[in-house]
Amino acid sequence: MSQRFLIVGLGNPGKQYAKTRHNVGFMVVDALAENHRAAFRAGKGDYLISDTLRLEPASEELVLVKPLTYMNNSGMAVRHVFDYYKLELEQLLVISDDFQLPFGKLRLRTKGSEGGHNGLRSIISHLGTQDFARLRLGIGETASANNADYVLAPFSKTEQEPLAEMIQRASEAVLDFAEHDLQYVMNKYN
Repeated sequence: MSQRFLIVGLGNPGKQYAKTRHNVGFMVVDALAENHRAAFRAGKGDYLISDTLRLEPASEELVLVKPLTYMNNSGMAVRHVFDYYKLELEQLLVISDDFQLPFGKLRLRTKGSEGGHNGLRSIISHLGTQDFARLRLGIGETASANNADYVLAPFSKTEQEPLAEMIQRASEAVLDFAEHDLQYVMNKYN
């Protein structure tokens, strides 16, 4: 019997946000969908949901989700899909940006606080727990007084190649998350 995993990429909807640092979660699930020839469609709530990705030769299934509620309300969409599929917390992986990590660094955790990330804060609030896996992608450390300006800025031209590499590594980490023990995946990517 196959096991289903819900993979949520965090970001903000709209063309003006598409290439911003805050949208790397969307970028990862978009890359996964493209690599597995899956399409996104409107969900039964404020989110886009993919066709089910079936991993071969394993029997795992991935469902990709992009909340359309804007970052601060991501938890509403996640809760809706989580309940619809009647999942366990171990079947959820949330992908987000992290301005406190150096650019290009990945950090997978099995649980934890929101770390100042409003999307994770919303998900924690709506699920009522911090006990779900999250994959954070380093978008560059900043000591800016206004972090919102930084995370809503697009990546620079010099960051494009390392960004593509980070998205590729994050996509591989998602596949490993579905197929392997979490400790193995953390050791491999952290």
